[in-house]
Amino acid sequence: MDTVTETEIILNLNLEEEILALKKKLNAVILAHYYQESEIQDLADFIGDSLELSKKAAATDADVIVFAGVHFMAETAKILNPTKKVLLPDLNAGCSLAEGCPAPLFKKFIDLHPDHIVISYINCSANVKALSDIICTSSNAVKIVEQLPPEQKIIFAPDRNLGKYIIKKTGRDMVLWEGSCIVHETFSDKKIIQLKLEYPEALLIAHPECEETLLNRADFIGSTSALLKFIEENPANEFIVATEEGIIYQMQKKCPEKKFIPAPPEENCACNQCPYMKLNTMEKLYLCMRDQKPEIILDEEIRLRALKPIQKMLEMSK
Repeated sequence: MDTVTETEIILNLNLEEEILALKKKLNAVILAHYYQESEIQDLADFIGDSLELSKKAAATDADVIVFAGVHFMAETAKILNPTKKVLLPDLNAGCSLAEGCPAPLFKKFIDLHPDHIVISYINCSANVKALSDIICTSSNAVKIVEQLPPEQKIIFAPDRNLGKYIIKKTGRDMVLWEGSCIVHETFSDKKIIQLKLEYPEALLIAHPECEETLLNRADFIGSTSALLKFIEENPANEFIVATEEGIIYQMQKKCPEKKFIPAPPEENCACNQCPYMKLNTMEKLYLCMRDQKPEIILDEEIRLRALKPIQKMLEMSK
């Protein structure tokens, strides 16, 4: 008798039905970032950017949080929900910003600037959050910096491009950690110009993690949720979208009559797709719910230290 492999069993399942059944059985909530595959977005209870998902994680009454995103997002959910089980479909779903800012090196960096307050972008590890005074997202970073006294010195980490954007918007002089997002740094300025020539009526919209040269060309700059709102409210019919292309699925759902052109990377590759986000699949989502693993586990001391700057962010974002 032939042995049936687990892969063959999974291939024969209706994954959508199985996941929904498991969600009911576990009293689970599925949170998904805009950069996830469209099938996962369709199944999620809530879709959003980092700020929106942080708020949903803080408010949920589910017993299990299934985070279809990357590791730092699932960590944030666990920080806010210590008694709940938090699952991530693939533990290798990391983030170049988080990986480029290891906590021991960041601690040394902070020690060089003892009179500075530390604002860290949410795209960082729980250990880095624990070293920070305030967490921010691309949605609220400018608002948070503007609430600090003008004389307050600031360290901003780990995204230098977002940091430069905040400096330009607020006029504040901040010390920046030299980190960047591998996706948002791939967009080719030359190819953007070519696209603008091909689509002269199209508006260029960009995430503030993009390079300054691209942001200088943008008609609108904002977080993923802000980009979505902009394309709904703006009368233009064509948009060149400079962020991870997963957001275009939601844009097309909201405005099917409009055209959305993904900004091209430097090379002929899928570099405008986040390789970490795309590690999550329907199969992995099903397995993590079936087996209730991989589970996010945090040291309680680190969790409590990381909780304070996140709570500060939520207070300052009201």
